Amino acid sequence: MIFLQGMVQNPVLVAAVMGWFVAQLIKMIIHFMITKELVWERMIGSGGMPSSHSSTVCALTTATGICYGSKGFEFAMSIIMAIIVMHDAMGVRRETGIQARVLNEMMSLFREMGTKMSVEDKLKEFVGHTPLQVWIGALLGIIVGLITCQLMVSGYSIF
Repeated sequence: MIFLQGMVQNPVLVAAVMGWFVAQLIKMIIHFMITKELVWERMIGSGGMPSSHSSTVCALTTATGICYGSKGFEFAMSIIMAIIVMHDAMGVRRETGIQARVLNEMMSLFREMGTKMSVEDKLKEFVGHTPLQVWIGALLGIIVGLITCQLMVSGYSIF
């Protein structure tokens, strides 16, 4: 019980979780506004606007900087991890999504031509992010990290 209490009172952990949650909630709302369909998978799925990867690591880094300062190893580790995660989201993961879209289109064409395909499911296309999605997610994470730390330092409990 003490372990769980420590977790919910840890501003760095709470900021990171809130960064992820807020980004995923916004992502689901945006998807609903565009498609008029409530797709709960968007609450946990990857890809889309804003990047929850960026929001999570930037909230974590912001809270780490506030709690431990910029000189410590904690901040150095979190900022390097944030850079790697955001670069990966825009690079390899984005390219994977583009390749999945092309392969899905090819499979559809082959099926229309009467070719029997052994693959049952479409490949997942929402796996990466555009640079704009990453930067919006980063900004969101910084804001969430600042607000979360301010609330927790002021004595408010998020949970």
